[in-house]
Amino acid sequence: MLGRLTLDAFKHPAVTTGGVVMMTLGLIALVAAITYFKKWKWLWKEWLTSTDPKKIGVMYIIVAFVMLLRGISDALMLRSQQAVSAGSSHGYLSSDTFQQVFSAHGSIMIFFVAMGMVFGLLNLVVPLQIGSRDVAFPFMNNASFWLYIAGMVLMNTSLAIGDCSGAGWLAYPPLSEAQYSPGVGVDYWIWSLQIAGIGSLLSGINFIVTILKMRAPGMTLMKMPVFVWSVLGSMSLVAFAFPILTVTLALLFLDRSMGMHFFTSMAGGNAMMYVNLIWAWGHPEVYILILPAFGVFSEIVPVFSGKKLFGYTSMVWAIWAIVLLSFLVWLHHFFTMGAGADVNAFFGIMTMIIAVPTGVKVFNWLFTMYKGRIRFTTPMLWFMGFVVTFTLGGVAGVVLAMPPADFQLHNSLFLVAHFHTMIIGGVVFGFFAGITYWFPKVFGFKLNERLGRYAFWCWLIGFLLAFVPLYILGLMGATRRLDHYDASLGWQQLFIVAAVGVALIGLGVGFQILQFVVSIWKRKENMDTTGDPWGGRTLEWSTASPAPEYNFAVIPEVTTRDAFWEMKKSKTTETAGKAPHYEPITLPKNTPSGVLIGAASFAFGFGMVWHMWWLVIVALLAAITTLIIRLNNEDTEFTLSPAQITEMEASTGDHGRLYL
Repeated sequence: MLGRLTLDAFKHPAVTTGGVVMMTLGLIALVAAITYFKKWKWLWKEWLTSTDPKKIGVMYIIVAFVMLLRGISDALMLRSQQAVSAGSSHGYLSSDTFQQVFSAHGSIMIFFVAMGMVFGLLNLVVPLQIGSRDVAFPFMNNASFWLYIAGMVLMNTSLAIGDCSGAGWLAYPPLSEAQYSPGVGVDYWIWSLQIAGIGSLLSGINFIVTILKMRAPGMTLMKMPVFVWSVLGSMSLVAFAFPILTVTLALLFLDRSMGMHFFTSMAGGNAMMYVNLIWAWGHPEVYILILPAFGVFSEIVPVFSGKKLFGYTSMVWAIWAIVLLSFLVWLHHFFTMGAGADVNAFFGIMTMIIAVPTGVKVFNWLFTMYKGRIRFTTPMLWFMGFVVTFTLGGVAGVVLAMPPADFQLHNSLFLVAHFHTMIIGGVVFGFFAGITYWFPKVFGFKLNERLGRYAFWCWLIGFLLAFVPLYILGLMGATRRLDHYDASLGWQQLFIVAAVGVALIGLGVGFQILQFVVSIWKRKENMDTTGDPWGGRTLEWSTASPAPEYNFAVIPEVTTRDAFWEMKKSKTTETAGKAPHYEPITLPKNTPSGVLIGAASFAFGFGMVWHMWWLVIVALLAAITTLIIRLNNEDTEFTLSPAQITEMEASTGDHGRLYL
């Protein structure tokens, strides 16, 4: 009945046990707090079952930030181990534990931090920016979030029951095959990514339809904000790339569980087929993450420079050039495969070419700032930090795009430093900027600027201390996944500096937590009473802060780019001295179906990991039954009357009025 699950699955090394204890105590404290304050009913009705994209976005971001805490903890463990594990000292992590921490760190940061930030920000901003009251498929949006949660919980369950994968964050075979990884760690990795990946694919489809079909009247494609364009490009990549991941993970699971030989080194299998497939998904994934961050900067820089965005049309073309070229560069991740000089040359050239549209974007942002009245608020500081770090990483990327150089640097810490420079300096800094920028629109008050600046400088300085030494170590020959090295190599001092850098990043995270706490505590001092605290240019700033559930009492009509900026310049108000005329608004009801599907998906994944086939069948039937019941339920919407809308709008004051 329990399949492969035995008591041995609960036996762990001391470090892992410590992590399990901390995670368990955290969960107990959370449950106790919710129970003490009697918030279970409120949490269920207002949040967990909500179909409001703004609330779903907030939940995505909260979960992503919690996972960031684990990811940072893993990084600190890795770097501290490398700082002390030289010569006769072997540190405090065994080689096996080090590989598990390394693998978990990469998987969590990409799939459950970066992707959570992406979908969180999309849910918060996209409907507001296009003048829509909701996404195209509200229930699908809710279910997608709970599939993400199911994958996240399954990934963290591997810490307590069984073990984590030690095959790296992309689980290359033959190491990830059953012969070399006979435990359940790789199976946990497969199914947590599989479940979360299906949720990401559904979200991608949802946002594509939302952008194409639900824009405000008059908002043609070339009048959309650049952030929306970047989301459309990113979600198009999701729609085409994530099916590759789904198939690849399924084939690996068949290898491991049913004795097949897709990626083995025997019986006709080929491990390099897996590497090609995983990077055919993996490199578009980089741009799935970075394009929305580019969109964030395209909104922030004009606002805080007091100018319209330079080169709007070229920005749009650059997005789609990146989308196309992102499918033509995957082989640069393994130039050493031996495909030949002609193949390597093609992918090297494509990799250099994709830097061109990215460079167009950077120069357009700088030209936007030129002769502008720049306000160096916290969101703008994150942008300036991005320019520094992303330029450093971009130059390193051009070096790695040259096959002869890559032959020397492949699998070294130089590559690790480059990847982190692009993801942290680009994606993470971008989403920190976006969260700070749009925070008052969601919650009605601004974040504390002073603590935000402290967090920024800790992140920036800590980042440089953590990764510049890795570039140097890579050039000195230090490889990835290295948990011990000879003291005579002279690497220890640089590893110590890198560990200090990670600790400083951890301090930055601490300042961010303090920033949220202080901002909530003193929110009355930073209330947004205008709906437009930054002097925004796009439609989200035309409604109240926090935005009502229906976003807009009257759907705006768009005649130009930067629609709200033009409305403010014309200074003609919605009412023109008359009472506004409201039409009934239909919104989706909350639903528990997404929670139930997420719970069933977790049970399904757990059953597949431990070969509990009865649980797999029960969970699958439960998910299908829940879906059928929901899809046949015709009572899924409610309507707000004009009188209710009038009352709700009156409570927001004049700052809820839209300029038309």
